[in-house]
Amino acid sequence: MTKTTKDIKLPVEKNTLLETTLAAINQNLEIKTLWKVINVHAIKRLGMTDHGPVHFQIVASNALKMSRLLTKAGIELSIAKDFKLTQDHGEVVIVLASLLHDLGMSINRKGHEELSLFLTHTFLREVLSFLPVDDRTIVIAETLHAIISHRKDGEPLTIEAGIVRIADALDMTKGRSRIPYEAGEINIHSVSAMAIDEIEITAGKKTPVEIAIVMNHTAGLFQVDELLKKKVTGSGIEKHFDITVFVDKGKGRQLFKQFFKAA
Repeated sequence: MTKTTKDIKLPVEKNTLLETTLAAINQNLEIKTLWKVINVHAIKRLGMTDHGPVHFQIVASNALKMSRLLTKAGIELSIAKDFKLTQDHGEVVIVLASLLHDLGMSINRKGHEELSLFLTHTFLREVLSFLPVDDRTIVIAETLHAIISHRKDGEPLTIEAGIVRIADALDMTKGRSRIPYEAGEINIHSVSAMAIDEIEITAGKKTPVEIAIVMNHTAGLFQVDELLKKKVTGSGIEKHFDITVFVDKGKGRQLFKQFFKAA
């Protein structure tokens, strides 16, 4: 019997809906086991970067942070605006999509976004069983939309889906590529990720969210230009973000480029 995956830990604050949902996720052994299966496929069989519980923890943490910065700036989440539910419901959608968006990779990498939908739908009915049927149905639909929208050609129609799309791409620091890199899987993905030291998400001066990317080598530009930029540009919430790239080779940060600047 393999060791149980560690629990996902997030700052639920006063969101009791999120607290209940997170507890249900952490108690679900089937989900945790599938996370292990995903990483075997990703790292051992495909030589890819981490797609396990550490990745999902980081994505959920970043997504929740961005969501709360947007909320603080007075931006209403789509589930509240369109269905008259609450920002708390929106956070549940964001966290669930962050934690389950790659579940289909337990079956196959190609088309994993679609595969994630039918796997996740079953779990969502169980995890959200504490919600009234109508609320649960809406939360499930919005979560599935956020999951399918994280693919390269995805078209997020909600703020929640846009947040998850960006948060997924932001998990690109050296820690994510460590295992395949140490195993000798040297490619542009692992090398570029090793060049990125830090991602900082803070409240912006001109926009609700400001993201600083700190690199130790310009090889990190692959992650920024080829992966992150495409996810941000197609997120539908670009105007709320300023993203700046810095290079720090041990002598302090030097501004490298204004990667994405809201109009």
